[in-house]
Amino acid sequence: MGVLGIVAKRLDALVGPGIMLVFPLYASLRAIESPSTLDDQQWLTYWIIYSFVTLFELSCYKILIWLPFWPYMKMVFCMWLVLPIFNGAAYIYENFVRKYVKIGGRVSGNYSDDQRIVLQMMSLDARKSVVQYVEKYGWDAFERAIRAAEKEAKKH
Repeated sequence: MGVLGIVAKRLDALVGPGIMLVFPLYASLRAIESPSTLDDQQWLTYWIIYSFVTLFELSCYKILIWLPFWPYMKMVFCMWLVLPIFNGAAYIYENFVRKYVKIGGRVSGNYSDDQRIVLQMMSLDARKSVVQYVEKYGWDAFERAIRAAEKEAKKH
């Protein structure tokens, strides 16, 4: 078999830590520094799911040692979670978790998809203030305020 056989047998040990830990750590640090909350959602969800997988492994290790394909299944699942082409963690959050999590920061009401995205990108405090303003004066008034602020910013 030689070197190639050894590499194939231990692919999970060679590639796994990079896929499951190094890249997500790097991407999480970048997400912290970015202004968007969408990447924060992706990486926080990843770490939660990864924690559950690790707890499952620790709890069921006596069974999992009898499954030689488990490390490869875990690696493929983690690849789906982290690779930007799939963004599996964000998919799981949007389609499964969000339905069951009721946190005050969620945007509800009669907003269009574009308006909802704008509101979700704000911090929780800013979002609350904007929602109160919009409820009192309407979305048009909010857009006028934004345009006025943009004009003022261009002057300086």
